[in-house]
This record gives sequence, structure tokens and C-alpha cells, in this order.
Amino acid sequence: MKAVLDTCVIYPTVMREMLLGAARTGHFTPLWSARILEEWARAAIKLGPAGEAQARAEIALTRAAWPEAEVAPAAGIEARLWLPDPADVHVLATAIAGSADLIVTLNRRDFPRNILAEEGLDRIDPDTLLVQFWQDAPADIEAVGEKVLDEANRLSAERWEMRGLLKKARLPRLGKALSR
Repeated sequence: MKAVLDTCVIYPTVMREMLLGAARTGHFTPLWSARILEEWARAAIKLGPAGEAQARAEIALTRAAWPEAEVAPAAGIEARLWLPDPADVHVLATAIAGSADLIVTLNRRDFPRNILAEEGLDRIDPDTLLVQFWQDAPADIEAVGEKVLDEANRLSAERWEMRGLLKKARLPRLGKALSR
């Protein structure tokens, strides 16, 4: 299964690491465009100059780890597409170009299922997707979660528990599942 990761699910570190960890274990093939990655860097500007620099470094590492993930939409394809928010059409164009099955996004309103279905696509939020992967292969996702938790605790001044970390990362159902 191929899934385009929207900027809103790549930018938050814990969410990104959980998704890419699931991809590393073979649950799906991640896709994105140069524009999606640039939006990630621009979103990090609100954290200050260091935030943008860190994001650009993480983007470089992500590109190196996933060299096949970046796809370019075909020239002119965006002109034939429509979404409620025209700024999101490039995500749909990326999904079409990459022959994706899904768009992983938190932005349900701007990716209506009926419009995506016309292109043979669906959308899913990251919490639902990761819970599905956990139901299919609990040990894989639990290992990814432990790795992300260990890194969060290594980098943070506070001590995180799995459920709290994933709830803060907008993955509450996964946090509950991994805390059992």
C-alpha cells in the first residue's frame, strides 16, 4: 500500500516518527512531494530560525532514508483537480502521480472522500492508520512506539509515558492501545 503523507502529519516529530517507523517495518510505502517537504520547513519557521534549520536537516535525513518516496506531480495535473482548499490540490496531485492508495492527513474537511474516490483514493487520519497496523502486527508497532518513546525521553527534560506522549502527538487511540 502506498500513502501520501500530508504536511500536517510529517511536521509533528512524534507523529512522523511513528508513521515512518511503521513504513520501515513494511506496513506501507510513504510518498510525498518536494512541496510537501518545503511546507514542513516553512511550518517550522514559527519555532524560530533554529526550528527551520532543524526541520531542513530532518528533511535531508528523511530524503536520504526514503530516496524513492519523493514524487513529482505531472505538469498541468493540478489544473484539472479540485478540492475545497485549493492549497491542498498539490497533495492530491502527488497521490495521483505516485499511484497512492491513501492520503494520510488530519485535514478531513479539505479532502472529501467522494472527490478522492473519483481518483481511486481514500484518506485516513494517522491515529486510525497506526491502530490498524497495530491490530495487524502488534509487535511491530509496539517496537516503533518504544523507540519513539525512548528518543522522546532522551531529548526531553520531562519523563514521558507512552499514552501521554502519543496523546500529545494526536495519536490518542494508539497511545491507549500501546499502554495496555
